[in-house]
Parts: sequence; structure tokens; C-alpha cells
Amino acid sequence: MSTTLTQTETAAAARKASITTEPGNAVGPSGTAAAASQDTTAQDTTAQDAKVQRSTPVLTTLRRVSAAAGSGVWKSAGILAFLALWEFGPTYLASPSTRVFLPPLHDVLLAWGKLFEAGTIQGHIAASLTRSVTGFGAALVAGVLLGLLIAWYGRLNAVLNPLLELFRNTAALALLPVFTLLLGIGEESKISIVAYAAFFPVLLNTIAGVKTVDPLLIRAARSLGLNSFRLFQKVILPSAVPTIFTGIRMAGTASILVLIAAEMVGAKAGLGYLIVNAQSSFLIPDMYAGILTVSLLGLGVNFLLVALERHFSRWRTAVGADAP
Repeated sequence: MSTTLTQTETAAAARKASITTEPGNAVGPSGTAAAASQDTTAQDTTAQDAKVQRSTPVLTTLRRVSAAAGSGVWKSAGILAFLALWEFGPTYLASPSTRVFLPPLHDVLLAWGKLFEAGTIQGHIAASLTRSVTGFGAALVAGVLLGLLIAWYGRLNAVLNPLLELFRNTAALALLPVFTLLLGIGEESKISIVAYAAFFPVLLNTIAGVKTVDPLLIRAARSLGLNSFRLFQKVILPSAVPTIFTGIRMAGTASILVLIAAEMVGAKAGLGYLIVNAQSSFLIPDMYAGILTVSLLGLGVNFLLVALERHFSRWRTAVGADAP
């Protein structure tokens, strides 16, 4: 009997020892070590995840910067190639007689620097900008207002459309002698011809922008009880803004080009006068400096108009970003 009890106690003690020494049990030295190891691994994983989350914005910013830099390099490759050809072409590819009429780029930049130091180029830029902005502003106001009226009222469109088609197909420079004879060689003739050249792109694109507004939007606005003024303010103008700004950008370019041609004919100041006066005085680098200034001025005006277009068309960007 005692022998049987001893065997039973021995088996129970053996089972207790095996339970205590199981790897997954929290009791005993080995179980405690395994739990501590799991806790350490979890802490390391959490720390790595936090480090990855902190580094993600940095990596995203670096990718965006590198992508923008690569895009800028590709976009400016053509301009850089042209400037390199202008710098080295006259020196190494052209004959000495040609170099007189086509100086390298550094000579033109030196001439521009001298004109800037003397204050000459600033005065010509101010004169041209004053005429261009005044004529362009008048054309912008008249073109948008008349375009809205013509596009909205069918009878007015039927009456004015033949006359507008006649004048828009008449080149502005062809009417320069008429403006000069009627208004003289002063500022009025130059501002008027700039306004004439910039008027039709704004007018035609305003008409096209209003006519292409979705009719469902107009019907929905009318069903909500909007009057004509609120309809123009909330529906028609926002929908027509991209097309109108296309005409405004075309008008901005036309105003500068026509003004330069007008200043070459009869003016005592302005970039056009600077170019033709330098050509007649055989100041060839100064002539190219004036041409380069006109190009940079037109580029700056275009960038400004594009920025304004993005500002007034922010709702279209927001809608495109929210679309799936």
C-alpha cells in the first residue's frame, strides 16, 4: 500500500515539474525569459515603425524636389541650348563679317548692363509698360463686358457679329497710319492701337466661354430661383473663366508686339524706339539688348496671367482633386 502511494506521489511531482518547465508557461525561469524576449521584440518593432513614419515625409519631400528639379532641367534644356548656340555660334561658326551683326551673348549682356547703369533701359521699359497696360486694361474691360452681352442676348449678337467679323480680320498694324493721322504721334495713337489689337481676343474668347457653359447648370440655377445677376456671378462667369483667360493671355502678347511695332514708327521713348534707334546708330549689341528685354517682358506678362488664371480657377482644381 505504501509502495502504491509513493509511486502516485512521484508521478504527480513529475507532472508538476513538466508543467512548470513548459516553454510557453510564464512560471519558471525559461517562461520568464521567453516573455521578456517577446516584449523586447515588440518594442523594437514599434520603434522601427515610428522611425519609418518619421522618415516618410522626408522621403516624400526629397522625391518631390528631385522630380521638380528633373522636370525643370528638361523644360529649360531647349533654352539653355539656344543660349549656348548664341554664345559660341558667332565666335566659332560664323565669319568675322557676320559677327558684326550677330554678336555673342556676353556682348549683348554687357551692353544691357551699361544701359541699366545709365538708367536708359528702365525709362524705355516704363514708357512701354505704361502704354501697354493702359491699352490692355481698356481692351480687357470692354472685351469682357461686350462679350457677355453679345453671348447672352441673341439679337445683339445678330446685329454686331458681321461688323465684328469685319474688324477682327483687319490687322492692327494695317490701321496704324489711320490711328496716327486721327490721333497724332502722341500717346493716344499708341494706346488706341494696343487696345484695338487686344480687344478682339478677349471679346471672342468671352463669347465662346459663355456659349459653352453647360445648359444643365443654367437650368439648375434658374430652378433654385437665382436672378440674372446671381446667375452670371455664380454660374456663368466661373464656368467661362478658363476660356476668357485664354483670350486674355493672347491679348497680353498682342498688346506688347503691336506696341513695339508702333513705337518703331513714331516715338521718342519705349523699347521699340530703343531697338530701331540702336539699329540706325549701328549699336548692334544695344539693339539685341532691347530685343532680349522685349522677350523677357513678354515672358513675365505670360507668367503673371497664368498665375491669375490659376487663382481665379481654384474651384476647378479642387473639383479635379476630389474626383476619383
